[in-house]
Amino acid sequence: MESFKLSTPRNELYKRIEKFQLRLKEKEVDAALISYKTDLFYFSGTIQQGWLYIPAEGAPLFMVFKDFPRAKQESGLDTIIPLKGPQYIPETLKEHGYTIPDTGASPATIGVEFDVLPVNQLNIYKRAFPKTEFIDVSVDIRLTRAVKSEYEINIIRRCAGKWDKMMEKAPDYIEEGVSEVAAAGKLEGYARTLGHQGFIRMRIWTGELLYGHFMSGSSASLPSHLASATGGPGTCAASAQGAGFKKIEKNEPILIDYAFGVDGYLIDNTRIFSIGRLSDEFLKAHDTMLEAQEIARKIALPGTPCEDIYFAMLKHVENAGYKDYFMGAGEPRIKFTGHGIGLEIDEFPFIAQGHKLTLEKNMVIAMEPKIVIPGKGVVGIENTHLVTETGLESLASFPDEIAVI
Repeated sequence: MESFKLSTPRNELYKRIEKFQLRLKEKEVDAALISYKTDLFYFSGTIQQGWLYIPAEGAPLFMVFKDFPRAKQESGLDTIIPLKGPQYIPETLKEHGYTIPDTGASPATIGVEFDVLPVNQLNIYKRAFPKTEFIDVSVDIRLTRAVKSEYEINIIRRCAGKWDKMMEKAPDYIEEGVSEVAAAGKLEGYARTLGHQGFIRMRIWTGELLYGHFMSGSSASLPSHLASATGGPGTCAASAQGAGFKKIEKNEPILIDYAFGVDGYLIDNTRIFSIGRLSDEFLKAHDTMLEAQEIARKIALPGTPCEDIYFAMLKHVENAGYKDYFMGAGEPRIKFTGHGIGLEIDEFPFIAQGHKLTLEKNMVIAMEPKIVIPGKGVVGIENTHLVTETGLESLASFPDEIAVI
């Protein structure tokens, strides 16, 4: 059998688990049962199918359904055992001493991921633990993941370096008369040669993304179902976003909004290209977005409520006369200008109306102010930033200005 390397250092995994256990204690939850792939990877270092039991105190137990040998090789956790199915979890916990002292009973409360857990899976848990109360700890997990370790930040920096190389190559594939989807395919193929993992994970229900959006002119301004300022036609109604069959033309904005994934982690950035000079209408709008980004960079300090950053950017845009085109044209418009990023593209925190969570050092945020001009195109910027003591540090180095080919 092929040998698989340990994906995440053991000490990194246990630091994450200890952080999460503090939240369980604060919430007075006895334990958590993790099964969602992204959370499994964060706490165990593998996405092999199974159930990770994390008590509020003590060592975790990873019960693996498939593939057990691979999970043993990939995960740095100490106790990993095979399990035939979730119905065997209660007796397995008892066998390994995970019961209430003196009584031998199952935990009174177990936290699970209500935001992503299928109802049928929750019902299986309830049948297996008839006297246990199941409590939502999805927010607690997401808050634990929001502040990145140096280990995580270093991986995201590697993502940024590879994303820069991808953008440097992009002009080679942008040609007049070539379809968006053909150009996108070539750029995505090149990204794979750099080590792009391919998967772009989202937590939002029914959220899905293939690399990102490569769209030109009016295509980029076409709205879609996605929680994004840009939509695009896609190739059919079943994949109604991103690159379509429109041919690239001269003197129109070409939006490349791509994530890059390495070792599970992501960076999410946007740049605007054009074949020939864009009109003053687009140039002025793009400059306004760069100004909005700069405002965010200066005020996004640890302790700042996320909502304050959103409203500061919105005020600048409104004063510049772009209220009706900011983060979408018409209603419903997107009510955010940035989002956390890490293992998923939509992590905490959100730079959005109503989000009062305060920034912390070492959070990672993709800030993305964009202007959508109906029937014409999209300009703007997106950069993944690290929250530092002095503001936001952009992790990519490819220039923010419109790249004229």
